[in-house]
Amino acid sequence: MFDSALFSCLSWYTCIVMEQFVLDTQTELEPVDRQLGAAIESLLFVSGRPLERTELCKLLDVGAEPLQRGLLALERDLVSQARGIRLQRLGEQVQLVTAPEHARYIAALLGLPMTAKLTSAAMETLAVIAYRQPITRSQIEAVRGVNSDRALASLIQHGLVAEIGRAQTVGRPALFATTAEFLQLFGLTALEELPGISSGSQPSLLPPEQLFDTTDSEE
Repeated sequence: MFDSALFSCLSWYTCIVMEQFVLDTQTELEPVDRQLGAAIESLLFVSGRPLERTELCKLLDVGAEPLQRGLLALERDLVSQARGIRLQRLGEQVQLVTAPEHARYIAALLGLPMTAKLTSAAMETLAVIAYRQPITRSQIEAVRGVNSDRALASLIQHGLVAEIGRAQTVGRPALFATTAEFLQLFGLTALEELPGISSGSQPSLLPPEQLFDTTDSEE
C-alpha cells in the first residue's frame, strides 16, 4: 500500500475505467450472458485465486466465445452497480479483486502501512516495463539511459514487477513484466486500459508530484 496521494490517483483512474465500461455499448449482452457471469463470479469467489480461462470453460462446459461474453457481463455489472469488487484480467487468468477506491479501508482492516513511496526512478522504470513488457534489464536501461538495478529491485520487492521467463537471445536474460498487484494499485482491470502515449513521448503512469519521493536520489 502507498500514501494518501496515491489513493486519490487511484480514484481518478477508477473513474476513467468506469466511464470506459459505461460507454462501451458495442457488445449487446443477453440474460444468458449475465447468468453465466454470475456463475463465473461464484467460481472466482470460492477459488480465492486466479483461474485460467480454459479452466473456467471446462468447469462451466462452455466455449471461449460464451465465456468471453460472460466475463464481459460480470465486468460491466460489477462496475455499473458500484460494487466493492472488480474483475481483473491478466493474460489468460481472471480473478476477483477489491475496488481500488476502497484500498484505504482494506489497509485499515489488515493493518497495512500506507506511508511507503516509490522513488521517481522506480516510477520511471515501472512505466517503461508497463508499456514495453515483457522486457529485459538491459532494454530497460537502454530506454532510461541509467543503471536500473535498485529501481527494479524495489519494484520486485513491492510486488509490482516479477520475472516471467527468459528471452530467447544470447545469454537468455530474464524478462520482466508487471503483476496483478500493479493492475490493482493503478485501478486497472487489464493492461489494455493503460493510458495511451503519443509517438516519441516517454511512458508515464501518473503525475510525478503525486507519487514520486523526490527526496530520494536513487537511479
